[in-house]
Amino acid sequence: ANAGAPAIAQEAVLMKSEVLTTPTVEGYDFNCGVNYRGVIDAYLRTGFQATSLGMAIQEIERMLDWSLASEPVAPDEEEGFKDPKVREQVRTKIWLAYTSNLISSGLRETIRFLAQHSMVQVMLSTAGGIEEDLIKCMAPTHLGDFALEGVGLRRRGLNRIGNLLQPNDNYCKFEDWICEVIERMHDEQDRDGVRWTPSKMIHRLGKEINDETSVCYWAYKNNIPIFSPAITDGSIGDMLYFHSYKREGFVLDLVGDIRAVNDQAIKARKTGVIVLGGGLVKHHCMNANLMRNGADFCVYVSTAQEFDGSDSGAKPDEAVSWGKIRVDAKPVKVHAEATLVLPLLVP
Repeated sequence: ANAGAPAIAQEAVLMKSEVLTTPTVEGYDFNCGVNYRGVIDAYLRTGFQATSLGMAIQEIERMLDWSLASEPVAPDEEEGFKDPKVREQVRTKIWLAYTSNLISSGLRETIRFLAQHSMVQVMLSTAGGIEEDLIKCMAPTHLGDFALEGVGLRRRGLNRIGNLLQPNDNYCKFEDWICEVIERMHDEQDRDGVRWTPSKMIHRLGKEINDETSVCYWAYKNNIPIFSPAITDGSIGDMLYFHSYKREGFVLDLVGDIRAVNDQAIKARKTGVIVLGGGLVKHHCMNANLMRNGADFCVYVSTAQEFDGSDSGAKPDEAVSWGKIRVDAKPVKVHAEATLVLPLLVP
């Protein structure tokens, strides 16, 4: 076609393509007006992480749409689960795992909404995810700046969480409050034989705070367990440490909680997991689902990368290799920061 041009160059530049049948790339056209539902719907065909977010929305819709009624009745089905009306009521058990910084942020209100309306059935967080929620019932967290210098903040009694500021006085208010609760819990252990686990402690804290702005409060009201296996890794742990010098013998039973969280997975007909961030909460959530040969539905939202071999950055396919996500699942990872993404995932 191009006389005199080297054949090798022509072959390389003018190489023929195979015909594609995948969807074409097309973003939202704002000539149609400002329609945020339309913008989100268009993400699926936008490309890059917008497409990942669109796929995550679809995966969550699949979690919510499933019921036992959509499955054929197995020959060995329990008698009580053969009735179509009963089967329609058996839905996906949805797990939400989130790191403490998200409760420090304005995502606390989104997570509280999910607990308030029983849109999730199992929750997992770090110690900070519990105490930061309770602290906000006593005093606010403020906006700051990522560039604020640490030495100056320390002298002013201000703790920085990214571009948020938590006055140290807030922790002092929380610590005064929780010390009295721990004392009462210790009394009940000694007097009544109560065996406290971290999740039972969090349930009690939700009852004691009695504040409708709290995630823990709504988890208590709706009987949603919040598991936190590293509950001593924060201010709660500091206060338990000080309490142990004042009065020895208070016990938190970790084995009771590992049984409880694993049983939540084993006894579910289907599980769907939403993991915001990584670290302990991600592994604890996914390892519990290993006990049932994997979650049926899965969405990860994280900025962590896989190239250091960390579980925080691992893609869903790595969890498939461990049996933490089912081999026939269609998991999605959105490589993004959760405060941008979670509000768009709420149905």
